[in-house]
Amino acid sequence: MPKPTPDLDDLTTAIEDFTTIFIRLPAVRRFNFSTLGVLHTLGRRGPMRLTDLTATEQLKQPALTSLVAKLERDGLVARSPDPTDGRAVLLSLTDEGREIVRARRTSRVERLAELVDRLSDEERALLADSVHVLKRLTEIADDDPVRTR
Repeated sequence: MPKPTPDLDDLTTAIEDFTTIFIRLPAVRRFNFSTLGVLHTLGRRGPMRLTDLTATEQLKQPALTSLVAKLERDGLVARSPDPTDGRAVLLSLTDEGREIVRARRTSRVERLAELVDRLSDEERALLADSVHVLKRLTEIADDDPVRTR
């Protein structure tokens, strides 16, 4: 018996449309997508080398280097020696950077709650069931070496 598969074109469109709305939900401190990507990645994953950060962000190393320098000047990112390699540097969020990530997440949760409250009981149940599937798709993508092409 074949596995049921959603219409992937429709799913892609739905995810793209939702992502467009979701990244704009927070009502606090607006930043461009690249800046938010770096802040949120460092917030979730902790200190990272610049070369490792280039694998998670869709920026070439020179552009990312410039962005990180700006974030450092703005007091949102700090550099520290890598304890495992004295030649390397780790990037991490400062207290202000962590506060921005925290405030944006809090605002996003609050605004998303307002939207979810407008769903029917059946729609909320479907959404609750889909959380596991979305997490699983993220895990699969994180483990996929082709992902960084």
